[in-house]
Amino acid sequence: MSQITEGNHATFVDRREAGVDPLAPARERRQFANSHDGLSPEAQELAQAIDGYKLRHRRRFITYEEMLSVITSLGYHR
Repeated sequence: MSQITEGNHATFVDRREAGVDPLAPARERRQFANSHDGLSPEAQELAQAIDGYKLRHRRRFITYEEMLSVITSLGYHR
């Protein structure tokens, strides 16, 4: 949706929806990277556990408290 102001004023273009294909599948915004490639096995395990938590609880972003609960659920402790 573009809007043009009247007179000699500059043109305002709303780019939030520019080039968006309404038939294209929605792209999920992620808190962390979409890929776990290049991570150590331990980091991959943590990443998968966090992704699982977010799916189970329908959360796109998690708090530090939630992350700590995921980490402790994997058996880590101080």
